[in-house]
Amino acid sequence: MLFKPDATDDEDSTAPRKPGLVSRLLRRMVSLIVVLVILGGLGYLGWLAFQSKQGGGGGRGAGGRPDLPVPVLAATPRVQDVPVYLDGVGSVKALNTVTVRSQVDGKLIKVNFTEGQDVKKDDVLGEIDPAIYQAQYDQTVAKKAQDVALLANQKLDLTRYEQLAASNAGSKQQADTQRALVAQQEALIKADQASIDNAAATLGYTKIIAPIAGRAGLRQVDQGNIIHASDTTGLVILTQLQPIAVWFSLPQQQIMRVNAAAAKSPLVVDVFGNDGVTVIETGKLTGIDNQVDPTTGTLKLKAEFPNANFQLWPGQFVNVRLRVETLSKAIVVPTSAVQRGPAGTFSYVIGEGDIATAKPVVVIQQNENDAVIASGLTTADRVVTTGFANLSDGAKVFIGKDDAAPAADLAPRKRSRAPDAKGGQARDGQAKDGQGKDGQAGKRGEGDQKGQTGPAPTGQQGGGAK
Repeated sequence: MLFKPDATDDEDSTAPRKPGLVSRLLRRMVSLIVVLVILGGLGYLGWLAFQSKQGGGGGRGAGGRPDLPVPVLAATPRVQDVPVYLDGVGSVKALNTVTVRSQVDGKLIKVNFTEGQDVKKDDVLGEIDPAIYQAQYDQTVAKKAQDVALLANQKLDLTRYEQLAASNAGSKQQADTQRALVAQQEALIKADQASIDNAAATLGYTKIIAPIAGRAGLRQVDQGNIIHASDTTGLVILTQLQPIAVWFSLPQQQIMRVNAAAAKSPLVVDVFGNDGVTVIETGKLTGIDNQVDPTTGTLKLKAEFPNANFQLWPGQFVNVRLRVETLSKAIVVPTSAVQRGPAGTFSYVIGEGDIATAKPVVVIQQNENDAVIASGLTTADRVVTTGFANLSDGAKVFIGKDDAAPAADLAPRKRSRAPDAKGGQARDGQAKDGQGKDGQAGKRGEGDQKGQTGPAPTGQQGGGAK
């Protein structure tokens, strides 16, 4: 069945179209507003970052107050004579090391030393059974006595033959023959004396004597053993400990410098202890090798030390330094005053109005404590030694006292724009300079508290109350 829709149905179907258009416009406007808000927030954050970079004062800390001076410690360059050293690594070696061996074969019947004992030269270290060698000595002595008696009889016969020959009662030939026999017997007696000396020396070898003075090592042979002159181990090893030597190496580039210094005067050599800082022994350079080691490119040198306290031991590795010259009237500053940047070394010099200025310096040599300055500083300058964390070129500084030097931090502290009520004497001085700006400081403190966690410091609240 067909019917014609009435007018009311047309109105109902077309009525919702107007609210749908409005809602779409509203949604677009809301989206546009949200985008604008986001862009505005990002722009504000970028503006804050730009302002913080411009107003941060370089190295004076992010969010730091540019009107407050940076607390530092300062020192004045001094003039003094500075020795120049060449560092090397070496090993300790004994001047003399002897393996004490027996010179005869026999039974070791006595040991006269203890392990680790200091012995003197010609001390008896051990004894070998002398019975056989004593008998040989007595035999040679008896043989000489026999030949001496025979010589005396031959001399009497020679006297008789010479008298008979002089009176023509005897033959001259017989007298000459007897004279030759006497000479022969005299030569035999000299041979007997040589045999006695040999037997006496062999008998003396039964006592093992220390050839040098030194420290006895561990005993190699025990009492009661049969020892031989051909044994390679020996009875004991003696090592001379006083004086003692150190062999060390230096780069071949220092050959000319060392030779030139050694030609002027004896060179002093220092040996460091296990900490690498304390000098435990001082001696003199005694020898320079005549060639460079081609495998390492180093030159060997030898120094002697008295070793009075036995702090050096053979085989020990040590660090040494050789003094080659002394810089006269050099400008010296603490090592901490020398800083390094992209352009080289520099120091912060405090000028008029306590303004720190970075000045380039040339360093000749430097150690843990002092640095020798060739140019860039004078004795009238004041250089910063501590407090570089918030320091920059052109910054105003507050010079503290050396007796209240701040300890080094193990880790960076949290940076804050608000002044700390528990600061130090330096911050107390800064607070006095800012008493006239309490109103501004109070407002700034309230704004800064938004970036911190926890309540505001009591010192700030008290300052605002005043």
